[in-house]
Amino acid sequence: MKKILIIEDDESIAEIEKDYLEMSGYAVEVCYDGERGLARYNDGGIDLVILDIMIPKPDGFEILGKIGESKKIPVIIISAKDEEVAKIKGLNSGADDYITKPFGMGELLVRVKSHLKTYEKLSASQKSSVITVRGISVNEAERRVYVDCEEIMLKQKEFDLLLFLMKNPNRVYSKEDLFERVWGFDALSDASTVTVHIARIREKIEKNPARPEYITTVWGAGYRFEK
Repeated sequence: MKKILIIEDDESIAEIEKDYLEMSGYAVEVCYDGERGLARYNDGGIDLVILDIMIPKPDGFEILGKIGESKKIPVIIISAKDEEVAKIKGLNSGADDYITKPFGMGELLVRVKSHLKTYEKLSASQKSSVITVRGISVNEAERRVYVDCEEIMLKQKEFDLLLFLMKNPNRVYSKEDLFERVWGFDALSDASTVTVHIARIREKIEKNPARPEYITTVWGAGYRFEK
């Protein structure tokens, strides 16, 4: 069940929002000032925040500023301020949406569902693009490789070869298999280039390239990435 945090100093509005969202299947917590709301957000376990921008101690803009780059969940601003400047400031401060009072609960619910769905897709996409095995992390989307949290630089085919092996761990591939899958039939070199690239990758990711722990050689058969 998704958990929603409402930070709103008007108790009557907060209770109406809480009741409606709970009837719609969400778990809801309410904080009536900014200090308690920020503390509850920092405790974690929240999937979406509904924030009154005029909340006291501190106000919504300050809360957004303190959340800063760590914000990984949607924040919907609720405000009686209808001025364009306030909306722009709120959105530029990191909010995902801005709803002006008065508003209908149906509208609020639609926006809550929309933002939760968007963030869920984004989170799934980010997770699926990163592969981590025993201290090595490969971000496929960004084409970055990290060994023990330190970024290392791989050339294009070195990256492609490592990525393929990490996506298919514990399986043995011959040089010919790897050449076909990573370079393709139309490559201008031959399968022997795989050996060279494996050696280069080991130099960059292995503590002792002569005794590799990640990309091992299966004599007479090929190479295997040990998960």
